[in-house]
Amino acid sequence: MVYLDYSATTPVLPEILDSYIKVTNEYFGNPNSLHSLGTKSQELLKEATKQICDILNIKENETIITSGATESNNLALIGTAMAYGEKGSRIIVSKLEHDSIYGICKYLESNGFIIDYVNNDKEGVIDFEDLKNLIKPETILVSINAVNSELGIRQPIKTIKQIINKENSKTIFHSDMTQAMGKVPVNLSDVDLASMSSHKIYGPKGIGLLYKKEGINIKPLFYGSGEDFRPGTPPLPLIVTFSKALRLASLDLNKKADKIKKINDKICEHLKKYPNILINQTKYSIPNILNISLMDIKSETFIHALEKYEIFVGSNTACSGGKISAAVLNLYQDKKRALTTIRISISYLTKYEEINVFLDNFDLIYNRLKELSN
Repeated sequence: MVYLDYSATTPVLPEILDSYIKVTNEYFGNPNSLHSLGTKSQELLKEATKQICDILNIKENETIITSGATESNNLALIGTAMAYGEKGSRIIVSKLEHDSIYGICKYLESNGFIIDYVNNDKEGVIDFEDLKNLIKPETILVSINAVNSELGIRQPIKTIKQIINKENSKTIFHSDMTQAMGKVPVNLSDVDLASMSSHKIYGPKGIGLLYKKEGINIKPLFYGSGEDFRPGTPPLPLIVTFSKALRLASLDLNKKADKIKKINDKICEHLKKYPNILINQTKYSIPNILNISLMDIKSETFIHALEKYEIFVGSNTACSGGKISAAVLNLYQDKKRALTTIRISISYLTKYEEINVFLDNFDLIYNRLKELSN
């Protein structure tokens, strides 16, 4: 099997899976219980939470455990809107966000909020002048992702925060950092709110985190016993393995990035021989994500043809369900290009031998399908 869809989800590392099984078996007591089994689980919960905070360089009261990035995004946007709606009704988002952000924005619009969409330049980076012009006294929130999930475009988060502070210091800045974690260095002090997810960094599905800077107020989406933003029994095995995934993801970033760039370059060089294959990449794209358009072949057909050889790639984002690539359409203004995208996402786990297998079969399938289409 050759897996090249790491931006959709990652396999759970063996050592992380081992930890999950161990915690499930040995720490099954409810951390909220008063007896010794509960105390044992509570101590492990505190240890795991501290490790998460140490890795991210944040305080314990700045962490909100969620089920994943989509829930974190909902809590960030809707929670902020509910908390600050009386002070303003405008929210700014980019045109290169994950689908979950746009779904939330539709909900907020139906509740009277105004969504302003900031433009980007030809390289995919936020247009700073447009952002300045869009920020008004009634702008309560700006949400811009750190790395786009389709094209891998990395935004200058620190600069964006500086612009927001200058134009309206009361405006809150949220960033979906899901695709940045474990790929590029992140500094949570540059934002007020940040979303992330475990299953993008070789941890289990079903857990994520919302960073909420101290002093930022948001309203919870769920209510129950206690004062937590997510009441209920803490999912201890998930929290422990998330902390481990974060720790492992933070190691050797430069070494991992160097290998991934070499693989990205190898694929790009190989594809140059095909005039009808366009590489959707800018100088700000991280090498983990390689987006291409097969201008003369349906991408869905090609993806399923690769699958027969146990080679797995993606279309645009896993959550978009194979629709037109909004990011490619926005950047290149070419509908055909946006309808024929394939997303190849690479990991430090990817072997060079796997890439050779992928490219050999890519040639075979591409030439065969091209002949059939003529």
